[in-house]
Amino acid sequence: MSRDLRPPVDILHYEIVQEQASALGRMGRALEQSLTRLREFDAAHAASEVPASMQPARRKLVIEAGHALWMFVVQREASGLRDSRHIMRTYNVPSEVQRCMGPAPSKPASQ
Repeated sequence: MSRDLRPPVDILHYEIVQEQASALGRMGRALEQSLTRLREFDAAHAASEVPASMQPARRKLVIEAGHALWMFVVQREASGLRDSRHIMRTYNVPSEVQRCMGPAPSKPASQ
């Protein structure tokens, strides 16, 4: 039977750092996926040709990407990584998504 001889606080710190890294990876992949869905939509519909009936669908994709961006930025900041300019450049985040960055809007309560 092997026994870990590290102090419990070191073991806990290791587990916390491991979870932070895992969460950053999940949030980064979620941002990539939401930006990909938005780019695919835009590629399928030239910006000048998007019918009015499709605008709500695109707006939803922008809001989802803004929420994913916000989640990723918050997780990075919680890990001590404060400069989000790197994210904007690396992931090529459109300015409209940056402006939508924030928590997902709550759904109105049914009446």
